[in-house]
Amino acid sequence: MKKLINDPAHVVDEMIEGLVLADARLLRLAGETVVIRADYAALRDAGRVTIVSGGGSGHEPAHAGYVGEGMLTAAVAGPVFTSPSVDAVLETILTVGGPAGVLLIVKNYTGDRLNFGLAAEIARTRGVPVEMVVVGDDVALGDGNAAVGRRGIAGTIFVHKIAGAAAQAGLPLARVLAEAQAAAVNVFSMGLALSPCVMPAAGRAGFELGEDEVEFGLGIHGESGVRRATIGPVDAMLEPALEAILRHGKLLPGEEVALMVNGLGGTPALELAIAARFALRNLARQGIGVRSVHCGTFLSALEMAGCSLSLMRLDATRLRRLLAPSAASAWSAPTIPGAMAEVAAPDYGAEEAVSGPAWANAAQQAGFGGAIRAVIAALRHAEPELTQLDSAVGDGDLGISLARGADSVERAFDTLDLTRPARALAQVSALLRRSVGGTSGPLYAMFVLRAALAMAQEQEAGDVSAWARAVQAGCNGMMELGGAAPGDRTMLDALVPAAQALAQGAGDARARLDAAHGAALAGAEATRAMAPRRGRSSYLGDRTLGHPDPGAVGVAVWLGALAAALKEGGAG
Repeated sequence: MKKLINDPAHVVDEMIEGLVLADARLLRLAGETVVIRADYAALRDAGRVTIVSGGGSGHEPAHAGYVGEGMLTAAVAGPVFTSPSVDAVLETILTVGGPAGVLLIVKNYTGDRLNFGLAAEIARTRGVPVEMVVVGDDVALGDGNAAVGRRGIAGTIFVHKIAGAAAQAGLPLARVLAEAQAAAVNVFSMGLALSPCVMPAAGRAGFELGEDEVEFGLGIHGESGVRRATIGPVDAMLEPALEAILRHGKLLPGEEVALMVNGLGGTPALELAIAARFALRNLARQGIGVRSVHCGTFLSALEMAGCSLSLMRLDATRLRRLLAPSAASAWSAPTIPGAMAEVAAPDYGAEEAVSGPAWANAAQQAGFGGAIRAVIAALRHAEPELTQLDSAVGDGDLGISLARGADSVERAFDTLDLTRPARALAQVSALLRRSVGGTSGPLYAMFVLRAALAMAQEQEAGDVSAWARAVQAGCNGMMELGGAAPGDRTMLDALVPAAQALAQGAGDARARLDAAHGAALAGAEATRAMAPRRGRSSYLGDRTLGHPDPGAVGVAVWLGALAAALKEGGAG
């Protein structure tokens, strides 16, 4: 088990201490794992309803993250995935509760209902008015277990916000209760899990889920869901979840909702945004208006990977409460969805301004086109090798990046001006800068652009010396942009010797290109013994020794393709 903890027995205490130390607006209830607003006494004395929620820990930022103006007055944290004690809840109620009363918001789990319910009963005997709302928004198991009811999951956060805003507006307990209950019965959620989570005290996963498995409707404590299936595209996986939410919620075209896309703790924001895309597009197709969107991690299950979708049916009051400001640290104002608006990018047309000499005959032009196609094929073929090499010393994306660039040139091949190589190279440079990310994209785009500009100044397209000068110009541009030089263990360790061989070699174009390819191979091999001074490899230090630089190997790949194409009767 790898976790950033000290002692598994004290994780909740230390979490509460960290939260309170980090935020002067929060207090800890002495002797308890309870977070309270620092201004709770002023609220109580001003006759405001106070809002208390809580439950087992491990669901952060719930529940303490929602303690603050406009949301909760206090949050009672139990042990991980375990309800807090009756006494902890009771002490919280008696601390923050005044004549205006306290509203408890509880997720529908037996331990929470019993402990919060008994604490409420005792508090009433002490003269504190207390009401309780139980949230059961999870539609995964349907209504089959009527005795227990639906589980409470991420939609509970919507109820926190509605109740908190109503209390902030100064409403009496009965009306705050009514608004919270109305929100609770209009919230519907369902999730899916891609991985289990590890309980700190146990030190192992709470359940098993295969590498290619996904569980639909899994509870936030690892309780079983509806079914398991093989993982697939997120749209396909979320479709039955959203369908179940709409069916159980009886949500119809023309109605308006708030959407929450909630990460379960181990889900990157990138994946949550893709899930939000699915939900927003699907709801729009069904004629359901989404008035607000929350996308992030709001109620987690430790480090479980996966997400849940929640929809809350809106009326004017709930929308107003939802959009009301809150100072709780984990709450952010929802975004307001709009159409998929796009701004047209300007057409720079820089490559069209590059002209230069034309090929002397159709054979040279055909050979030039064949050489480009040969490079495309070679980079596609080398993708696995380059990916493997780059995975050992970098971030593993070089092969994919170069193959993506090759694909972009292939798709646009018929638009290239093959009659004038300088213009065609400028067009290729534009394609590379648009399609290839990372460091290789701009470097190769610069290399090809400088080569294009150099060729545009030449007199004969078929002059091998002109091409040698163009390649050297490309090398110079790459060095200026990237700041690297030969000896730094980069692609330049293959490219610069190749440019020199092309410029200084004897014989015709075929012989000189063969020499350039040989120089690139030798340069790439020499990088095995070089210490990296640039790029991601520089972070690995001596661990790169014995591995060739993948960028240098990539240069040898496309130079080899050019040499082979020229032997078959290419340009020059």
